[in-house]
Amino acid sequence: MERNVNNMSIQPAEAFPARWWHALDDGRIQCDLCPRDCKLHEGQRGACFVRAMQQGRMVLTTYGRSSGFCIDPIEKKPLNNFYPGSSVLSFGTAGCNLACKFCQNWDISKSREMDTLMDAASPTAIAEAAQQHGCKSVAFTYNDPIIFAEYAMDTADAGHACGIQTVAVTAGYIHPQPAREFFAKMDAVNIDLKAFTDAFYIKLCGARLQPVLDTLSYVQHHTDCWLEITTLLIPGENDSSEEISALSQWIATELGPDVPLHFSAFHPDYKLTGGQATPADTLRRARRIALDAGLNYVYTGNVQDLQGSSTYCPGCHKPVIVRDWHEIRGYHLDASSHCLYCGHAIAGRFEHCDPNKLNRHSGARRMPIRLATTP
Repeated sequence: MERNVNNMSIQPAEAFPARWWHALDDGRIQCDLCPRDCKLHEGQRGACFVRAMQQGRMVLTTYGRSSGFCIDPIEKKPLNNFYPGSSVLSFGTAGCNLACKFCQNWDISKSREMDTLMDAASPTAIAEAAQQHGCKSVAFTYNDPIIFAEYAMDTADAGHACGIQTVAVTAGYIHPQPAREFFAKMDAVNIDLKAFTDAFYIKLCGARLQPVLDTLSYVQHHTDCWLEITTLLIPGENDSSEEISALSQWIATELGPDVPLHFSAFHPDYKLTGGQATPADTLRRARRIALDAGLNYVYTGNVQDLQGSSTYCPGCHKPVIVRDWHEIRGYHLDASSHCLYCGHAIAGRFEHCDPNKLNRHSGARRMPIRLATTP
């Protein structure tokens, strides 16, 4: 489908050869990265703002440029079953290929100012910075890494060369072929399943539901990438018990009961400012529904909820990782990722998790850092 694009000039210094596009008979090019299928004239940008046509080819205008780097606990991504307690070097760029009216990071994802991109860094510099700061992984987040896939994939390669894991936080709105190439480079992903109705995606995201479900199924069944899911619950839009139940049952049936699901609290922002913030009781209700649907690892986010932020053993139902916000207060897994109480295996990536080194950068604290390098 064809979308509106911004007719803006592009400077050669901003251009990095992009992948996943083809030329059209009428002189335009079509982006084949995501289901928007933007068709561009010379000098036009796609709906994501960062992929553009220049001199008859597609370029990525944000390669090597970031909106800033921070060190976070991995639980803030959120990933609770992927090396819990470890630190992650997080960064994003600008733009997004969805048009969510409720975007919680709209100042970055909806930015149309390249000055937002204040840090420049090569993939190698990012990997080395993660290593120097004791981070287990690098996360592509804040805006959607799908739209800067070339940069993210090169950074993943650089990270893997020095033992650094890679994490993508994404809406999963991507075509199958680039999805195969992109997720082959990722070690973990948190995919936003924004709702479980097509009407919600059309009305509030300018997108469709099915491509996201296809991405979820592909990642879970055809890659080695660890998968977790987040659903932001918006009062009156996607928080009914019926929809939460349908979403949870789909995950349990199609993806399996061991895929962690995070229900996160919405606060009015961007173009959806007239509603109310998500009550904590709504998150707790959603968690109960998902557990009743058979999911083993269900979490609540953006609220202080000791029970909802902790990991429980599916065998004996005792807490094996106790969290207060993002801080780990108790860790009860053995070296082979089994529950110390009953011996049940806990799904996730824990094999290199050292309880004595947990919480190096834990809690709500975010540590901004600067990378004074050039790409």
